[in-house]
Amino acid sequence: MPRKIIKDRAIVDDSYTQVTDVSQMPASGDILVALDLLLENPSVLPAQGGAWDGKIGIKVTGDVEPEALVEYLDKVDLIAIEFPVFRDGRGYSLARILRDRLGFQGELRACGDVLRDQMFYMQRCGFNSFEPRDDRSIEEALNGLSDFTVTYQADAVEKRPIYLRRP
Repeated sequence: MPRKIIKDRAIVDDSYTQVTDVSQMPASGDILVALDLLLENPSVLPAQGGAWDGKIGIKVTGDVEPEALVEYLDKVDLIAIEFPVFRDGRGYSLARILRDRLGFQGELRACGDVLRDQMFYMQRCGFNSFEPRDDRSIEEALNGLSDFTVTYQADAVEKRPIYLRRP
């Protein structure tokens, strides 16, 4: 049974298969590969000679340097940022840099220790998909994206502060 995630404010099946060993890659479909594994096996990417027919995603931790991802931004459809513990905020900064400074337009997923109370703020940093913890209700997590209806500051989604949004 496919894992459920939240993507673009809806609960959907996760189409990606996480690959931890290149020798056990599926024959087709969407794959999610850790950055370290990708660096060891660049042929996974179609642009590097691979013949993959599905989407490709990279999974990283919040401590990765954004510059390490620049060469992949136009080759991947998903960047999944792992939150090892809820209090680790490095993934927020990485997401904001990927969206604002580096212009990544693909799916940006928060995974790991992702809690309902954080998802609204993660969304403001540019995340558009979420993989909540298994011990949490995904329906309740989805509700967390609507906790607030107005924000004052500009963010990755709404580029204008509130004083510029008033009629």
